[in-house]
Amino acid sequence: MQQILFFLIRNKNFLLFLFLFLISFALTIQSHSFHKNKFINSANFFSGGVYSIKNNITDYFNLKEENNILLEENARLRMQLDSFNELTSISNTDSSLIHSKFQFETARVINNTYSKSKNILTIDKGSQMDIAIDMGVISSNGLIGIIKNTSTNYATVQSILNINSQINAKLKNSNHFGTLIWNTQDPNIVQLIDIPRLAPIIVGDTIITGGKSTIFPEGILVGSIYSSLLNEDKNSYTLNIKLFNDMTSLKHVYIINNKDAEEIKILEKESDDAE
Repeated sequence: MQQILFFLIRNKNFLLFLFLFLISFALTIQSHSFHKNKFINSANFFSGGVYSIKNNITDYFNLKEENNILLEENARLRMQLDSFNELTSISNTDSSLIHSKFQFETARVINNTYSKSKNILTIDKGSQMDIAIDMGVISSNGLIGIIKNTSTNYATVQSILNINSQINAKLKNSNHFGTLIWNTQDPNIVQLIDIPRLAPIIVGDTIITGGKSTIFPEGILVGSIYSSLLNEDKNSYTLNIKLFNDMTSLKHVYIINNKDAEEIKILEKESDDAE
């Protein structure tokens, strides 16, 4: 203890300088958006590198499981392709003329939190691969989150297990819409709020994305109804949704790029400004 006191006394000027420097550095970042963004991007770069090395080691021991997931997904894609081919043959539609405004980019999850109130994921793709803020992120099992920040080679994702997350979703069988949120209690359960009382609520029914935004297309899987609660206003339900994704064990994801998003945003902004 005495040696610690002697050390503090001997280096008091340097320690005082370091303390004041850290305070001034933090205040500069907080008060200037440019410095704040640069700091976030730099932090993403360094932490992304560390997470990437760690995951390269652990992924080697999970190859069998990952191969099984890919096989299952390929089977589902084959079924969807066959259904699509059948539809185009019936309607005599040239499949080459069908336009999709959504593009998909693959990425790997190199870090994931799920026990906090504002959980995020880190993925190994960034602005160099045209990954941008507000792009949607899904897996082969369904919804995961939205891109929050990017650096050159990495990006962070605001998980659906985040109190700031609000995503449009609906009942697959009735098209009644609500907002998907998380109450922080269970990483396997999220809440779908503002569902009208007239909606037919059946435990086990599927919940999908509603397509009412530029981020996610309609029909992305979310989960199934686990339970329901009639709100105090007696006019709407809050549904507990059991996620199809295991949010505690995520490896590979797809990033969704809506090619028409910018055009839609500009048009909506012009409409708002005109009012």
